[in-house]
Amino acid sequence: MPLRFLTAGESHGPSLTAILEGMPAGLPIDRAALDALMARRQKGFGSGGRMAIEHDRVRITAGVLGGRTTGAPIALIIDNADHASWAERDIPPLTIPRPGHADLSAAVKYGYRDLRLGLERASARELAARVAVGGVCLQLLLRFGVEIGCYVVQIGGIAVDLPEEEDVESTAESVYRARFAAAEASDVRCPDAAASAAMRAAIQAAARDRDTLGGVFEVVALGVPPGLGSHVHWDRRLTGRLIGAVTSIPAIKGAEIGPAFANAGRRGTEVHDRFALAAGDDDGDDDGGDGALGGVAETGHRRIVRTGGRGGGLEGGITTGAPIVVRGAMKPISTTLTPLASVDLATGAAAETRYERSDICAVPRAAVAAEAVIAFVLADALLEKLGGDSIDELDDRFARLRRNRVADLPMDDVPWRFGYGDEPPGDVR
Repeated sequence: MPLRFLTAGESHGPSLTAILEGMPAGLPIDRAALDALMARRQKGFGSGGRMAIEHDRVRITAGVLGGRTTGAPIALIIDNADHASWAERDIPPLTIPRPGHADLSAAVKYGYRDLRLGLERASARELAARVAVGGVCLQLLLRFGVEIGCYVVQIGGIAVDLPEEEDVESTAESVYRARFAAAEASDVRCPDAAASAAMRAAIQAAARDRDTLGGVFEVVALGVPPGLGSHVHWDRRLTGRLIGAVTSIPAIKGAEIGPAFANAGRRGTEVHDRFALAAGDDDGDDDGGDGALGGVAETGHRRIVRTGGRGGGLEGGITTGAPIVVRGAMKPISTTLTPLASVDLATGAAAETRYERSDICAVPRAAVAAEAVIAFVLADALLEKLGGDSIDELDDRFARLRRNRVADLPMDDVPWRFGYGDEPPGDVR
């Protein structure tokens, strides 16, 4: 069964609910780790007043017994503390759509007679439920050695220039882990101290100017085994699934795998990561290979590695075993203290927008939400590859996955024919 989830709830309703189906039985669930992830999503310089009200905690009401998943659907609930201030009061009509929000488009779609009906569900508050789902998925991935982190590389016009990794196998994972740690120590979630200070100043300037800022974040998944996803159908390519997940986050208008847009301006010889043989096998022991791909010497379990990270960890929509790098571009938050030109739908007259409480910059928090949605996609792809209904079954199948080892990829090295029914089939298996 594929992994799938639904969320329900409104921004100022009593709670948000998520139901996650397809998680195998027997996975231990760490409640403290779930709540820690929820707390990370709430932290970031430039956040609005809502984050001072909410203290998100996850209540699990189904699918986890005795601290382990049962294989049944998992129900996750996050209470909205701000609901109490809305529950017993009359809601003033909202008839002036805010540019950039779903206000007008949702009213066209559903025929709402008050714009708040759309914004309550379109609000990024819904992400709290998705982060809870992603938190469960992260715990599955961690069991199989996959870890995910994030950091901010741009806010407004301030960008940090992080070097591209040239030696994925020996250095990239340690470099990325160092970035994760440095980012968590920054209130704008940027791993560079000087850039962090400049980003903070830019957010303060935007606040003084009654404006908002967007930016770019990077999410990296380490330890993802090769062979997840598929090239055989468009909807099974992980490239599209990952980009789709990231751009489903409110205000995210673009995404790329690795330095995709920078690669578009380079020549092919500057972009494609070369293949080489690692110095030793998975245990670190050299087993006598001659170092040449296709050579006659026994290569045993020597691994094929990529000499760069420009592919972003995916080729043909399939994971390569290299770090998966996904970037998301967030537009400036649409709700601005400075009024924007609009139309009052109740009167048909020109009008200006009215301010609703919001962030000045949400990029640091959006990066954590992107971690969560990427965790869901990768967990789904891992379960798709492994199959099985219990963790014990998954453990056994994971140990037998093909890797980027010469011994795992025997080639017949003989001529053959396509044999589409008009000629004898070849012996290609």
